[in-house]
Amino acid sequence: MWAPPLSPCPCKASCSPSELDPAMAASALPAGEPPWKTLSAEELERQYSPSRWVIRMKAEEVVSTFVRTGSQATRKARATRRNQLDVPYGDGEGEKMDIYFPDEHSQASPLLLFFHGGYWQSGSKDDSAFMVNPLTAQGVGVAIVAYDIAPKGTLDQMVDQVTRSVVFLQRRYPSNGGIYLCGHSAGAHLAAMVLLAGWTKHGVTPNLQGFLLVSGIYDLEPLIYTSQNAPLHMTLEDAQRNSPQHCLEVAPAKPVGPACPVLVVVGQHDSPEFHRQSREFYEMLHRVGWKASFQELPGVDHFDIIENLTQEDDVLTQTILKTIFPDALRTPGLQPVCTSENLQKMRLPPNTGLSVCP
Repeated sequence: MWAPPLSPCPCKASCSPSELDPAMAASALPAGEPPWKTLSAEELERQYSPSRWVIRMKAEEVVSTFVRTGSQATRKARATRRNQLDVPYGDGEGEKMDIYFPDEHSQASPLLLFFHGGYWQSGSKDDSAFMVNPLTAQGVGVAIVAYDIAPKGTLDQMVDQVTRSVVFLQRRYPSNGGIYLCGHSAGAHLAAMVLLAGWTKHGVTPNLQGFLLVSGIYDLEPLIYTSQNAPLHMTLEDAQRNSPQHCLEVAPAKPVGPACPVLVVVGQHDSPEFHRQSREFYEMLHRVGWKASFQELPGVDHFDIIENLTQEDDVLTQTILKTIFPDALRTPGLQPVCTSENLQKMRLPPNTGLSVCP
């Protein structure tokens, strides 16, 4: 089994781990070797510690601020939006979701399922309703999905649970206007694994119309050698079996039609390894025929990229709405992201280069 080398840099002995960009290190590796294998144990740990890359506040304040923002958004959503809380999508104690409805809900409304992050070992649906108010205001139903985090749940169980949550929602609302999956960090990994789901055994084919994968991890092997694996007890076999980066490339067929868009998003201040993982996952999807796109969002990190979804004119909020409503310019009440007024509100120049404008 591979272990992190004592010297993180194969090119010059004087360089420190912090100076090594994993994407740049690829050229120094044997063909087929991933760049993370050049990193020392210390640097690998740093690369997969998102709070250490945040520049707007101290690292020790990041997670508590994120949870507080999510809790406030959830309390507001529960107080102001019609909802059904703790709806069971399975028999397990942790298999529940909160469903929030738009003011003019119909059986044909589009639905967005959100899978929270937390390295599969923390996080909760009870502090993850960031995007509920902005999306329900535009006619989108939102379901915030719980799953059994480690150490109670294994990765295989979590993948099965989120897959069954999609099946449940399709059966509950069979005339829906499209189901869209959105996941953050570990939740982006779980959403990506749904691309591999075999729906025949579930007896229903969900009306999946889009995937929005935010700051995710798609190759789990590097995590085996970090402290994040302590509660997961993930083996190499577990990592390989649950890595969409590898599984999708060798999948014999695409259970979801390739016309279904998959948007891979990463924040400017995510770590180089998170950037590499997102870029390589997008490239793999594109290579095997999926309708994939990639965005690096400027000025945001691993946490406020999701916190900002509480804002109606946040660039990612508008990107989500643009994905759900491709004819946004003709949708009454929906402000298109590419107006100069909205770009100014988002503090982005009109020539921002983001591929969210038609």
